[in-house]
Amino acid sequence: MQQTDNNQTRKPASLLTRNLFLFIWGSIVATVLYACNSSAGAPGSMQQAPPALPVVTLQQAPATTYQEFTASLEGSQDIEIRPQVDGYLDKILVDEGAYVKKGQALFQINARPYQEQLNTARASLANAKANLANAEINVSKLTPLVQNNVVSDVQLKTAKAAYDAAAAQVAQAEAMVQTANINLGYTTIHAPVEGYVGRIPFRTGSLVGVSTPTALTVVSAVRDIYAYFSFSEKDFLSFTQQFSGKTVEEKIKQLPAVELVMADESIYPLKGKVETVSGQFNNNSGTISFRAVFQNTNGLLRSGNTGRIRIPHAMNAALPIPQESTFELQDKVFVFTVADSNKVASVPLQITGKSGNYYLVENGLKPGQKVVYAGFDRLQDGAVIQPQAISLDSIIKVRPL
Repeated sequence: MQQTDNNQTRKPASLLTRNLFLFIWGSIVATVLYACNSSAGAPGSMQQAPPALPVVTLQQAPATTYQEFTASLEGSQDIEIRPQVDGYLDKILVDEGAYVKKGQALFQINARPYQEQLNTARASLANAKANLANAEINVSKLTPLVQNNVVSDVQLKTAKAAYDAAAAQVAQAEAMVQTANINLGYTTIHAPVEGYVGRIPFRTGSLVGVSTPTALTVVSAVRDIYAYFSFSEKDFLSFTQQFSGKTVEEKIKQLPAVELVMADESIYPLKGKVETVSGQFNNNSGTISFRAVFQNTNGLLRSGNTGRIRIPHAMNAALPIPQESTFELQDKVFVFTVADSNKVASVPLQITGKSGNYYLVENGLKPGQKVVYAGFDRLQDGAVIQPQAISLDSIIKVRPL
């Protein structure tokens, strides 16, 4: 009887556990079904619409690309001013940076020693002329005596020799006067050209001379400015192949007018012309030097300035891509193209140059293709968008090529 009672007691407990498990399982299932139905019926549960992004259609347009080369500027004449006589500076007649005309006095060296040299030379000349006059008198006196056989012709020959020596002394004395006069003139130093005065390292009272290693100053003729820039060997070969002409000089004449980019990135208002090229490459740098000339009527450019020479290359039918439409990945430039199904795909570009804010594409795209203009930060290949067409013409009008 005791065992029967235990079995009867165990059966209600098992039934209770089973019912409790079924209740929990049913609750879980009901909760899941309710959540699914709620998700299906919620307003925000629909699939998110494709993003609306601006799209431009590519079209060919005329454009100009530029090659830029670092340039150094020099005046057409940069002349060192050096003394040709020794002495102390009495006067400095101009200031640094002054604009001087050709022949204008710049420096005055103490002239007293040279004035005395001139006086001495003039006295020597007067003495030589007196000796010449005396010799001439002797010749004149002896000539009739020789003719009348009063004296021998030896005396006349001696007198004529003395006359020739006196004449030579006169010539020598005249040369000494000229030399002294020239040296006296060198005590005033004049500007050899019209231009600007450079730095003056000397002051009044300084001892200067022919052997002084430092120039008194430099006068730069800057009415025309020379801009020197260099081509690499590759650039030079490209230049010789690009322009017509049998010689390099003829090819240079075919080069278009060049621009000068100043240190502040502004463009010098007047264009220049490439005139000459060096006869050989520099062995150390492997470059060859060109020279362009710019008019400098306003005096804005000075010797020692630096800048960049821009050589333009006009293209009648380029394919411009706004830089805003591109992104870089592993040193390559890409754009997202839009297919007919509005799916996007990233395409690498082969860029032939830049013009303003545009890349000029050589390979990778064709006219008529569509590219995403902006807002592609989170785009991936194969993504679908809602293209919003914008005109490339309107972009180019705002920022012309």
